[in-house]
Formats: sequence, C-alpha cells, structure tokens
Amino acid sequence: MYAFSTSSEIPAVDFAAPDDRSELHYWRKHPDLHGWMRDLYHSQGGADAEFNCVAVRLDAADLDALREAVNSGSLPPTHGFFFGESDGSEVSDDLHFIHKARDALAGGKRIFYWSWW
Repeated sequence: MYAFSTSSEIPAVDFAAPDDRSELHYWRKHPDLHGWMRDLYHSQGGADAEFNCVAVRLDAADLDALREAVNSGSLPPTHGFFFGESDGSEVSDDLHFIHKARDALAGGKRIFYWSWW
C-alpha cells in the first residue's frame, strides 16, 4: 500500500503511474485504510472490481474525509486473504501521512494511492 506524489496532471482514477512519481508513504497490512481507498476509488468512477494495482487520486477534500474517518474510528472494516488486520494502532501513522500529503498538495504536487495485493 503506497501513496505517491507527482507534479504531473492525473485524473481521479485508473491512470498509469507518472514517471516522476515519488513515494510519499507506505503501509503494510492496513486493510481498513485500503477499504476506505477502495470506496473512494469506486465513488470516483473506478472500474476495477478488485481494486488491485490501480490508482486513485487524493485531493484536499479527500484528505479531510480521511482524517475524519481516522479520528472517529470509522474506516470501513475490510477483510481479505492477504490483508491482515487493522487494530487501531495505525492512527498516528495515518495522521502523519495526511500531514505529509497536505504539505505536498500545498507545494503544488498531486497525491495518489496505489496498492498491490
């Protein structure tokens, strides 16, 4: 599970990772966050039913919604064979990601999430 920044213009979903992408954050075995990103992807018109190896862009409003979900403990419970379990210990790391993503947006970058399971 990765978040990347890029200077390239990117659509909301289903795009090839730009060549200038830079890793912004990495998570391992945080299925509830992945479920939140999956829901965002589908709400933006994403077509991949499994939400695997596809990208979704995050803007400031998305980061606000994610922060609210993290702080309120309302990330959607998500299960899958390779996913492991979210146990609540991820909150500070999630908030750290949101802070880094906001800084990147303020610097003119675009942010996207991508995962491979």
